[in-house]
Amino acid sequence: MSPGCSAYEGTIESQSTDYGIAPDSIELRASPHRKNLTISGTKRGVASNTAVHELLECPVCMKVMYPPIQQCPNGHTLCSKCQLKIRCCPICRHELGNIRCLALERVAESLELPCKYQVIGCQDIFPYHGRLRHEQNCRFRPYNCPYAGAECHVSGDIPFLMAHLKSDHKVDMHDGSTFNHRYVKSNPQDVENATWMLTVFNCYGYQFCLHFEAFNLGTAPVYMAFIRFMGDDHDARKFTYTLEVGAHGRKLTWQGIPRSIRDSHTKVRDSMDGLIIQRNIALFFSGGNKQELKLKVAGRIWKEEA
Repeated sequence: MSPGCSAYEGTIESQSTDYGIAPDSIELRASPHRKNLTISGTKRGVASNTAVHELLECPVCMKVMYPPIQQCPNGHTLCSKCQLKIRCCPICRHELGNIRCLALERVAESLELPCKYQVIGCQDIFPYHGRLRHEQNCRFRPYNCPYAGAECHVSGDIPFLMAHLKSDHKVDMHDGSTFNHRYVKSNPQDVENATWMLTVFNCYGYQFCLHFEAFNLGTAPVYMAFIRFMGDDHDARKFTYTLEVGAHGRKLTWQGIPRSIRDSHTKVRDSMDGLIIQRNIALFFSGGNKQELKLKVAGRIWKEEA
């Protein structure tokens, strides 16, 4: 959960050596260069010499090194990021200086490397300098946990995230493409930033996340509901959803395309890509003396015909 946020309930009706360095991100630790590829286009087939690939593997973080590649006085190499974090060579323990290994950089420019997500399905081979650009958008890269009610740095494929959401975040999961979800909060005037519990719907063989949040749009307090798709944007565009809220003969309706969880919930919220309800309207729909939020959000997800 981001600072200042609080979570509220909604009810449904329907091996590498440790050198004291924290990893920058979740990384596949098994080297993708230990064996040649056997699948034969971006290019598919056998990568360049495996022994040279292993020379490009930083002995500290186990990632492929890119210029500027550093070396110790004895010629042992490591990546520039790790060189900034340690004092001694991880191989010979000699004190590190600021020596650049230009020879290895020149050799590396002629190489072709497999995607680091090879072990989970990507069989493409790329020129040395093109590999990073591909990996930033590789369709096999892990998804970040879509839970918005707490800071969560877990990532993985969709089946793994589904199990994670259920066991670790206790997220409500429901089957079906239509729903009525009720959000309740006493003293809503005191709520400036809040995130209600995530709900996941299973339909059409995919999973969809329903978000509901309270925040300030400028100086105006608002509530917002939106749906994210647990998959890539290409598949998300195959679906449409509607959300509506109302009472006393009035109704607000939103129709849109679910955003992929490749986009964070904060990015979707800040782009206002969803149903936005001003607080005074939300309290009007809640009825009573406007001292309690009782908002029912109805929705439907459907698949567009090809």
